[in-house]
Amino acid sequence: MTGQPPAAPPGSTAGGALGALEDKELVTRALEGDESAYREILERFRRPVFSLIYRMIGDREQAEDLAQESFVKAFNNLDSYNPSYRFSSWLFKIANNHAIDHLRRARLSTVSIHGSPHAVDSEREEETRIVLEAPDESPEQEMLAVQLGGEIERAIARLRPDYRTAVILRHIENRPYEEIAEIMGVPIGTVKTFLHRARAELRDALSHLKEEG
Repeated sequence: MTGQPPAAPPGSTAGGALGALEDKELVTRALEGDESAYREILERFRRPVFSLIYRMIGDREQAEDLAQESFVKAFNNLDSYNPSYRFSSWLFKIANNHAIDHLRRARLSTVSIHGSPHAVDSEREEETRIVLEAPDESPEQEMLAVQLGGEIERAIARLRPDYRTAVILRHIENRPYEEIAEIMGVPIGTVKTFLHRARAELRDALSHLKEEG
C-alpha cells in the first residue's frame, strides 16, 4: 500500500457525465468493462469509506490502507453485488467488516470523534471530524466541547466492535436503521438492541460528567 487515501487514477472522468448515473448503473457499466465507471465509484465513495474506517480504528495510516484494500475487495467481487440492495450498503459492509477484522487482529480500541491529528490538510481533517460546538460558542465553550468530545471518544472506543459500528453509523453517519441492518448483516431489531445496549454503556461511562455538572 502507498499510505495514501484511495484516489481516482490518472485520467479520471469523475464528476463528468458518469456523475449523473445512479450507483447501480455505474456497477453495470463497470461490469461491462467501463474503466471510467470504476473510477467514478472510487471517487464517489472514497471519502465516506475512509471516514467510516478511520472512525472505527482511529489510525489514519491504517485507515488509508484498509480503505484501499476494501475497494480492491469490492471491485474483485463486484459481480456478487445484488442490485436489490443499496450499493453503498454493500460497499460499507465490506469496509466495516474489514475494519472489524483489523480491530480483532490488532486488538485496537480507538475511535476518532475529531479530525485526525495527522491529517495532511484541512480537507482531510474535515472528512474525519465530528463537530460538537456551535458556531457562536465562546472560546471557553469551545474548549469544553473539545473536552466533551474526548470523553465521548474514549467511551465509544471501549464499546465492543458491533456496538461501536451501530453507534457510528446511526449517531455519527446518520444512517437509517434499514441501511445499518444491511451494512451489519443483521435484522433491524438486532441493530436497535445494539444501540440500546451501547447507549446504556455510554450513559454509565459518561455519568461522571453529569455529577461534575
